[in-house]
Amino acid sequence: MNALDYLVLLGVLVSIAVYGMWRTRGHHNLRSYLKGSRETRWFTIGLSVMATQASAITFLSTPGQGYESGLGFVQNYFGAPLALIVIAVVFLPIYRKLNVYTAYEYLGKRFDAKTRLLGAGLFLLQRGLGAGITIYAPAIVLSTVMGWRLDLTIVSTGLLVVFYTVAGGSDAVNLTQKYQIGVIFVGMVTAFFVLLARLPAGLTFHDALTVAGGFHKLEAVDFSLNPDRRYTIWTGVLGGMFLALSYFGTDQSQVQRYLTGASLRESRLGLMFNAIFKIPMQFFILLLGALVFVFYQFERPPVFFNQAAWHYQVDHGSGEKLRALEKDFATAHAEKERQIQAWIAARHAGNDSAAETARAAALAANVRTEAARTETKAVLRAADPKTTVNDSDYVFITFILDHLPHGMIGLLVAVFFAAAFSSKAGELNALGSTTTVDIYRHIVKRDASDAHYVTASKWFTTLWGLVAIGFALFASLAENLIQATNIIGSVFYGVVLGIFLLAFFFKQIGGTAVFWAALAAQTLVLVFYFTLSISYLWYNVIGCAACMLLGFILQSFLPVNHAHASE
Repeated sequence: MNALDYLVLLGVLVSIAVYGMWRTRGHHNLRSYLKGSRETRWFTIGLSVMATQASAITFLSTPGQGYESGLGFVQNYFGAPLALIVIAVVFLPIYRKLNVYTAYEYLGKRFDAKTRLLGAGLFLLQRGLGAGITIYAPAIVLSTVMGWRLDLTIVSTGLLVVFYTVAGGSDAVNLTQKYQIGVIFVGMVTAFFVLLARLPAGLTFHDALTVAGGFHKLEAVDFSLNPDRRYTIWTGVLGGMFLALSYFGTDQSQVQRYLTGASLRESRLGLMFNAIFKIPMQFFILLLGALVFVFYQFERPPVFFNQAAWHYQVDHGSGEKLRALEKDFATAHAEKERQIQAWIAARHAGNDSAAETARAAALAANVRTEAARTETKAVLRAADPKTTVNDSDYVFITFILDHLPHGMIGLLVAVFFAAAFSSKAGELNALGSTTTVDIYRHIVKRDASDAHYVTASKWFTTLWGLVAIGFALFASLAENLIQATNIIGSVFYGVVLGIFLLAFFFKQIGGTAVFWAALAAQTLVLVFYFTLSISYLWYNVIGCAACMLLGFILQSFLPVNHAHASE
């Protein structure tokens, strides 16, 4: 990055943060600070919901997922539109009718205090971890690739987002997210067209898709019934729907976004905006990754995309092995490129037989390049067991830094930070709100003034921000970042969803039965997670079903509970 890139990066990030703080200055009322002005229109709600969910991990890691595995990850979101419709029809009217600050406040009205605290506690646990990953994810990659100090990257970006979140509350989050998501869309679309322009002369967009399809990168739907397969249409529609129901319907970081709506209609339209555009957005980002894969068939990529780790080991004892593997990789890649060129030329000439022969040879050469990459990862891991050998998170940022013009590099790096800021601001705002309303005001200090609770919320938001920064400073992930985030959510979300579904639809179930059922179901999910090898999306279904089933069983041994105010 040069001076122009840094100017673009800092200009975009600082201007959005300062504008958000200026527009929302002077908010001292608890309702406006936590829930916003209740004047937010549907378009802002829709963008805010999308921005909170689409973190830097989405835009940094998802293209790498597309590069490695193709479009199959999009199945993860097939259940989201159905879930958002259910939330708009069932969940949202209840939240607005009871005029709650948090989703877990409803559990206290419907069940009892201990169930409310359990729901809030599960949210704080998994979202607190998630907030740490949200800041760690872009920092670890950007600091490694760009040579920045990791600790300074984490602390500086973390403190900036904590500062404007605390200063402006929910309205500041909504307002800044609208502009941050705008920067993100502009940056990603720009990257898409620049990528197309950088493909070899004479290679059409159709040719690029042909190459991607020939290497099985365009297989978006998998009908396999194998439970070990992470992404199939069944895990996506069923597991994905339960994940989306819990995330968008019970996670305070999302609930708080659409409770700011000027009316029920505005909030519903904001959710429908996401129901329509969520899958296309993810499809586009994965397609961008698949096209980066095509680009690197004609431009030799690094044998290992985390070049900082690779060069360090080259200079510290493993250089001979790594250089030899790099040479094998380069030889196989050159052969693969030659066969792909022959494949495309044969297709243009209408010679299907020659095209298929060349494609088979290209696939064989690809096996050799992947073997060299696999062996390289093994050498790096043997030299340093702490090395994260999954380098897919480094694919897109490597392409940006190596092949985009200056100025645009700054814009795309701003995209990653804008996405990190928007999602982290929403998470911290929700963590502070939940801690204040469901724990501090409910247990510690019941009858204080609004100004007192606003101050408390600011302190709790700051505290959670520091916790997230601390977690990020000591974090280490083996998974691809986008998958790690979804795995953490799936371990907890199913049980939380089960609690809410019992609350909404089964009035005969009481708080005591739900409380113990949820604890047992969460324990079961954790046992399964550490002992079974199944797609993590199934944990959403298992956790929800176990919680509801155990709730019915336990209630049969307890007196019938007469529901609270919500009935």
